[in-house]
Amino acid sequence: RGVALTTAGEELLVTVNLMLTTMYQSVTRIRNVHQSNAVSVLATHALAQFWLFPKLIEFNKACPEIAVHVHAINEMDEASLNDYDLGLLYGSGEWASLNSDFLLPEIVYPAAHPSLDVSGIQTLEQLAQANLIQIDTSAWHCLDWDQWFHRLGHDYAPPDHAPVFNQLTLAFRAVQQGMGIGLAWTFMGDEAVARGDLQRVTAFECRTGYGEFLVSVKHRALSPSAELFREWLLASAQAELVSPANA
Repeated sequence: RGVALTTAGEELLVTVNLMLTTMYQSVTRIRNVHQSNAVSVLATHALAQFWLFPKLIEFNKACPEIAVHVHAINEMDEASLNDYDLGLLYGSGEWASLNSDFLLPEIVYPAAHPSLDVSGIQTLEQLAQANLIQIDTSAWHCLDWDQWFHRLGHDYAPPDHAPVFNQLTLAFRAVQQGMGIGLAWTFMGDEAVARGDLQRVTAFECRTGYGEFLVSVKHRALSPSAELFREWLLASAQAELVSPANA
């Protein structure tokens, strides 16, 4: 009755809550790895939302007895896979501690809402002067406009008034709402372009030579459920690559 935390106690409570939350999340991830009918998957936010999620719906129809747990983060590397069965990792496919299978190449192009008049944009110089939605990639590895133009041999510096987002999903949402021209990866833009919900701006595109790979830790054998999902996902990705729309 009448007992209250001191200021120091309140500060300690915040710290303890954060520690307990982190511990709970770690225990949950580790438990999922060892469940025979569950598969834990690590992926970036954009890839999980635009590419992996539709496939999970189809996999659930085919194998409803297997639960796939997806954890989405952008700051991921080779060591991040230790607590997961599988991961969708961006890079060249060469990781010392990981098995890797190619999923899809990185192809990036400018896109905009159909309501925007981009008929006057034909060259890289004209594109650089347009209203481009910027991606702040300082906290994670992702192509931005400066790098995109550089790979195509053109210098570019974003203006001070340009809209900036620190998440690829947010930047893409801004493109969908007609705020300007943004970078679209094939896994998130192709379907929207095919439906007419987006339009490609110019024929320029950047093929980086990198891509998304399905990875797993070498020293740990996959469970039958994880192996089944791995084979299913690889077959689904391969079918996409050889489809007429991607030929």
